[in-house]
Order: sequence, then C-alpha cells, then structure tokens
Amino acid sequence: MNLHTLKPAKGSIKSKKRIARGQGSGRGGTSTRGHKGQKSRSGYSRKRGFEGGQMPLHMRVPKRGFNSPNRTEYVGLNLARLQAIADKYNETKLDLDTLIKLGIVRKTDKVKILGNGEMTTKLEVSAHAISASAKQAIEALGGSINLI
Repeated sequence: MNLHTLKPAKGSIKSKKRIARGQGSGRGGTSTRGHKGQKSRSGYSRKRGFEGGQMPLHMRVPKRGFNSPNRTEYVGLNLARLQAIADKYNETKLDLDTLIKLGIVRKTDKVKILGNGEMTTKLEVSAHAISASAKQAIEALGGSINLI
C-alpha cells in the first residue's frame, strides 16, 4: 500500500446531483422543484414557525406575565453550604474571590447568602446581598458580613 494509491471505499462517495443542466440530465425543466407555487421560486425560504398561512402556534398561545429588564439574578448560597465549604477547605474568610477560586460561583455571578441550615463556625462573609435570618445567624456566632 502506498499513499498515492489510496482510494475511498467502494460506494462511500456519491456524486452530487447536477440540477438544471438540461433536459438530457433528467433534472432539467423544473429542476426537481415541481410546477409553480411559492416553493418553486428562487430565493424561497420558509420562515421559522410558518404553518402554511395558518396562525402559527407561537401566536395562538396566550402570552402571560412580565419579564423585567432590570431584574437582578443572584446565586443563592445557604448557611449549610457555607458551613460545608468552610469545613472542606478550612476557610474562615469566604469572599467572592475565594468562592470563584474554589469553583463555586462564576466571575459574573452575584451572590446572596440565605438562612437555611446550621452554622457552627465563625466566618467572615462577603457577598452582594444577605437575608435577615442569615445575617442574624452569622452575627450570633461572632462572624462578620461585608456587603459588596
């Protein structure tokens, strides 16, 4: 076997249909597009969701609610999760940089501390927002909170 004698396997390569190359080709005339109609015209492309003129589903279904463009999305971290992180990584100071380094949140995320779970360690916590119950629980252990 030599590099100059290599060929693809028999039957693996199909020749392309040559459309609109005369009547003798068998694909001349209407060029496989049938007769007349929208789909036979050049430049035709069906719009996404088009249902042949019938009212499309996305327009038939009623719209509900409102999405505020100014909504702030937070990544919620419960006290139990903070305690688990502190135990696992031996941390006493949990700020945004530490959470990013540990892979818990992304650089663009905003963090909110929530009050679900138990705390046993005194922690210095830095976050964008904090719930009242979480603040109370952290301060009860002598920890501190820094809002970014």
